[in-house]
Amino acid sequence: MNRTRNNDRYARTRNGSADSGRGGSRFGSSAPRRSTGASRSGGYGRRPAAVQGEFALPRTITPALPAAEGFADLDMPRELLAALGKQGVTVPFPIQAATLPNSLAGRDVLGRGRTGSGKTLAFGLALLARTAGRRAEPRQPLGLILVPTRELAQQVTDALTPYARSVKLRLATVVGGMSIGRQASALRGGAEVVVATPGRLKDLIDRGECRLNQVSVTVLDEADQMADMGFMPQVTALLDQVRPEGQRMLFSATLDRNVDLLVRRYLTDPVVHSVDPSAGAVTTMEHHVLHVHGADKHAATTEIAARDGRVIMFLDTKHAVDRLTQDLLSSGVRAAALHGGKSQPQRTRTLTQFKTGHVNVLVATNVAARGIHVDNLDLVVNVDPPTDHKDYLHRGGRTARAGESGSVVTLVTPSQRRGMVRLMADAGIRPQTTQVNPGDEALSRITGAQTPTGIPVVITAPVAERPKKRGATSRGRRRPASATRRAGALHSTAAAAA
Repeated sequence: MNRTRNNDRYARTRNGSADSGRGGSRFGSSAPRRSTGASRSGGYGRRPAAVQGEFALPRTITPALPAAEGFADLDMPRELLAALGKQGVTVPFPIQAATLPNSLAGRDVLGRGRTGSGKTLAFGLALLARTAGRRAEPRQPLGLILVPTRELAQQVTDALTPYARSVKLRLATVVGGMSIGRQASALRGGAEVVVATPGRLKDLIDRGECRLNQVSVTVLDEADQMADMGFMPQVTALLDQVRPEGQRMLFSATLDRNVDLLVRRYLTDPVVHSVDPSAGAVTTMEHHVLHVHGADKHAATTEIAARDGRVIMFLDTKHAVDRLTQDLLSSGVRAAALHGGKSQPQRTRTLTQFKTGHVNVLVATNVAARGIHVDNLDLVVNVDPPTDHKDYLHRGGRTARAGESGSVVTLVTPSQRRGMVRLMADAGIRPQTTQVNPGDEALSRITGAQTPTGIPVVITAPVAERPKKRGATSRGRRRPASATRRAGALHSTAAAAA
């Protein structure tokens, strides 16, 4: 059965007919704009009926099932319910309560919710429940989760692993920057669910290491960023390879015109849910614009970084990130850099150090704007204001996650003020605006800023990660070549046994 494409718009049916009884999504003037949840962004304040550039949410033809009051009300394997209890997850977030009854029944889902609103379990539990009890053949996964970044792929994998284990499903993470051979080996071993970035998955398919013809449940997470990053051709090519009668779930923080294409082409009569901030997904998120003179910006940034507690600071370029990180280290602030110029192992190590408190300040480009979850992170600072309102929303989404509170602070010089006003209007946000100088009480009150120690610090890798000199013993003497070869053989044998 093939998908059909109408000359005027995309349509997908499960019986091969463009005029099937279930119909397709209706857009444009026929789609009503919602006056509550659909007219706001998830937790970012009041705004017009839709964020600038967004499309109207589609009309659901088949009535949605009512929201669940608790996980116990859902038709899920008892092992999944038990795993939720072990993880301390007791009450579903609004997006989970609204979508799970329908996704568990096989309905397509279109979910809009800000990052931190509970989307991962909203799609993950449904995918695992509907895949449980099945076994994948080598290279033929049964479920697919597409995400835009390596960090988000790892976060999704980490979040779903305990639940996948409870129902004996195998997960494989397929991302760039890591060994493609190991990923191919995991697929050959028969992974039921693949969490992937589009580029690396395409590479493995081109090598013959993966086929998607058995994928019956497909998830697109952060679909808007995949479009923004130019992945749309790869995403559509991958979606064309999964089972045409399968289930699709698309989750996104914003819904722009590129996401509209995916909805039209791949979702059939989707259950639509847009998180209402008043429903409790976010307790508090404060937005501050701090006007600062250009000559004072660096000093103000350093004082904010020296606060007690963790903070993520966003800048536009890799060079600026590296330079600020070095300046903070020289000032006595435990900081680390994260950007696309770092290798994946470096990025993973830096995130681990930040999450464990070994590093207090994460200085990053937009590579950290999605896919990073850190508990108790209450401050995000835009040292360089973003140029797009969606970037602002996703940077800010690193704080105030899962019901916690937090603040987003943007440092704005006089020449940037007009652009920042437009950006905030596009994002539907009314920030608190304050003029600050280094050492001000206002700067301290809003951000917790304080004077740095001035004692340089050096961030070292954990002892377990420090490389040992090849061929050297613990006392510094070189091993004979034969001993080195024997040790390597023993290591290989142990790794194979594990």
